[in-house]
Amino acid sequence: MNYFKTITNGLIKENPTFVLMLGMCPTLGTTTSALNGMSMGLATTFVLICSNVVISLLKNLIPDKIRIPAFIVVIATFVTIIQMAMEAYIPALYDSLGLFIPLIVVNCIVLGRAEAFAAKNNPFASFCDGLGIGLGFTFGLTLLGIVREFLGTGALFSLRIFPEEYGVLVFVLAPGAFISLGYLIAIINKLKTAKK
Repeated sequence: MNYFKTITNGLIKENPTFVLMLGMCPTLGTTTSALNGMSMGLATTFVLICSNVVISLLKNLIPDKIRIPAFIVVIATFVTIIQMAMEAYIPALYDSLGLFIPLIVVNCIVLGRAEAFAAKNNPFASFCDGLGIGLGFTFGLTLLGIVREFLGTGALFSLRIFPEEYGVLVFVLAPGAFISLGYLIAIINKLKTAKK
């Protein structure tokens, strides 16, 4: 198995945000700023990597009838770890992301990769898959956060680029998430077809 291809696959060909269109709830809900988007992506990456490796190690011990509930328990364990760590060490960010951290448990990306990849492959391949998909998700959320923060508030990672009064408020609100994501997907699809 080509492990490098497994990692790049999640970044490019199977990017959860721009290609597979998975995990839209945190994508649209947490990307009001680049920092929020990147943080949510990194938290999900941690859960993806850890749950993929553990599920890959336990795949032969888990009876088929309780496979999905067992996967959810493993995923929930790592979500609890990241939630408690964020609340203890970076409470401002934890407050900003709010309910979206516990919702990683039911994120279709995490459970989908556990079922489709980790349950069928070795731990190192599962680690690479979790890393690739997680980095792809982080890239998607960060890029969307950059666009929304820049157009909505005139800042990038809270660094002022132009005065806030020139920002377009709609990009920080819910409709701006849909508009920004739609245009980013259109640009990415245009770049893909231009390469062919």
